[in-house]
Amino acid sequence: MDESTMNKTVLEVGADGVGIITIVNPPLNLVSVDVFLSLKKSIEEAVQRDDIKALVITGSQGKFSAGADVTTFGKGIKARTDFGFLSIEFATDTLEAARKPIVAAIDGPAFGGGLEVALACHARISTSAAQLGLTELQYGILPGLGGTQRLPRLVGLPKALEMIMMSKRISGKDALKLGLVDAIAPRDTLLSTARQWALDISDYRKPWVVSLYKTDRLEPLSEARIILNLAKSQARERTPNLTHPLVCIDVIEEGIVAGPRTGLWKEAEALLQLRQSDTCKALVHFFFAQRATLKIPGITDMALSPRKINKVAILGGGLMGSGIATAFLLANYHVILKEVDHNLLLAGIGRVKANLRSHAKKGKMTKEKLETVSSLLEGVLDYDSFKDVDLVIEAVLEDVSLKQQVFADLEKYCPQHCIFASNTSSIDLNKIGENTTSQNRILGAHFFSPAQFMPLLEIVRTEWTSLQVLVDLLDVSKKIKKTAVVVGNCTGFAVNRMFFPFSQAATLLVERGADIYQIDQSITSFGMPMGPFRLADLVGFRVAVASGSQYIEKFKERVHKSYLIPFMLEDKREGQSTCKGFYLYDEKRKASPDPEIVKFVEKARRASQVTVDPKLSRLSAGEIVEMLFFPVVNEACRILAEGVAIRASDLDIASVLGRGFPAYRGGIIFWANFIGSKYICSRLEDWSRVYGKFFEPCPYLVEHAMKQIPLVMLSPLKDTLKTVDFL
Repeated sequence: MDESTMNKTVLEVGADGVGIITIVNPPLNLVSVDVFLSLKKSIEEAVQRDDIKALVITGSQGKFSAGADVTTFGKGIKARTDFGFLSIEFATDTLEAARKPIVAAIDGPAFGGGLEVALACHARISTSAAQLGLTELQYGILPGLGGTQRLPRLVGLPKALEMIMMSKRISGKDALKLGLVDAIAPRDTLLSTARQWALDISDYRKPWVVSLYKTDRLEPLSEARIILNLAKSQARERTPNLTHPLVCIDVIEEGIVAGPRTGLWKEAEALLQLRQSDTCKALVHFFFAQRATLKIPGITDMALSPRKINKVAILGGGLMGSGIATAFLLANYHVILKEVDHNLLLAGIGRVKANLRSHAKKGKMTKEKLETVSSLLEGVLDYDSFKDVDLVIEAVLEDVSLKQQVFADLEKYCPQHCIFASNTSSIDLNKIGENTTSQNRILGAHFFSPAQFMPLLEIVRTEWTSLQVLVDLLDVSKKIKKTAVVVGNCTGFAVNRMFFPFSQAATLLVERGADIYQIDQSITSFGMPMGPFRLADLVGFRVAVASGSQYIEKFKERVHKSYLIPFMLEDKREGQSTCKGFYLYDEKRKASPDPEIVKFVEKARRASQVTVDPKLSRLSAGEIVEMLFFPVVNEACRILAEGVAIRASDLDIASVLGRGFPAYRGGIIFWANFIGSKYICSRLEDWSRVYGKFFEPCPYLVEHAMKQIPLVMLSPLKDTLKTVDFL
């Protein structure tokens, strides 16, 4: 689309005297500074024209506005657009104070700054399917166009806090119930309904009360303070490392206590400061990095159309297999679940149905939908029904010979077009497929547990994987609502390989004098969902040993082989599943430290024949974070150097969506660049001199440290993909 047709508004006047102002900035009609200036100009023109009685604001192509243009976050605002301009001069003194009524006609998304434009209008008409929300907190800022002041006055303080603090989006139908919109209209009559509302306000409803000064939905001040204090307490508990949620609550409170105009100025000042914050920069980086995963050089630019996937088979009904099956069923795929005996099959089907019932219980689907989705599941004990399967995902035990046999069997029973995917988390795919003649349709589909919830899908290509197969699975990933990251084939691929030093560094520190529970506490305080030892309990020790053996075999020169978990396994400790691991677990799976752990630690120290370093028992939380995560950065650098990842930002996405690295830190590489490659390299060098090659920085990191440049790709993705045609 020509640039002259974007970033503007268009004013058209009908015979009824209603001016229609259309936001034109496709595809999502983001409200940039230029759009705001154009909108202000259109409103000022319309107010002066005698042939215009009232106005309707809408968006082009059936989309009101998906929010502010985040590319402007953290940047200086253009001339004459100081921090109070948009909120005060435009939204309040131009739009809301206009002498002629302005009605918002909302279809599609109305998020962030887009919704705030609608809030300042004198009425809002919406389709039932429209989506409305103030989503700014997910970018490290707060609503800065009056949303902190107007939303509480339209829907009440508790609901406004819920929507703002959770970046919650609601439908037009729900918005009507809350009082956020004034009426619902079908899409084909939305504009005509909005026009009539605008005329009615002009002719019959003078004077009208603008949103900023409504008080009927606001709680009394004493009650409001209680609600606000509770919100602050919840924010501190949920996001202890973030300040912008608390700043947002303070701004809302200012408007209630000192008046909305004062609240607007405090909102504008807070927005200016937050846009420059490290948290905002990190979250905006994450936003763009996630969207960058959709563009894969040499794959998505090859003009290949995805083939339709109708039937999917899952091999293995354990926790992972049942979770994968659930994800596909929720996307309305016909799913075959195969197991090796009747009892295992019944257990697998039971897990899937329990997952679906849980989904329905949370209100995410109706009973009718539950029955329909459940009917798409078919359990089998053989391959007879695989003759028309389009995609198979094996989720059997992490055993090379077992997976090799599975793939050899699939080749016999599946059609020629069927895609063979492995959910292995660490085994080289070339090993898995070496007994087949189908290497061109083999790839990795690595889900993360629980598969029905975790948003990441790691798609692993081999040098033989067909481009068509990759395009097909990328399309599937969208339909099952996963963010896909395409990576190269190696032991552990990108995500698990990047993070294997995390747990190994933890056991190395413990065997040399550090405390297990202090390590876990430090890591959770940093922002991870759990520490390495609590995570090991959750995953299970046998899985940890099986995957760890792959890294010990492949990277023997730089791994730490721990005796700690093997000794605990000898004592029949396997983690949370046995209620005994590094922690003890009660009947509700609540974890508590186990004083008996010390005997296993002492035994591992003796077996490792290492000298306990007293300094490690006195590590600060920051030092623990560095000693666990700098080796992760180091391995990520090797992954970049080898071309396993397409771009550094993909590792940021993988670390956040796959391993729980805090998004507000931008991802592992963004965080490392924030700290600086020179500092990370020097710390690793210091530790390697004391604790060995495990900490030794790789050449890629050393080179970037010497040049003092960010950790980015030095060379493009390796061209190892083969263009293999399908029969």
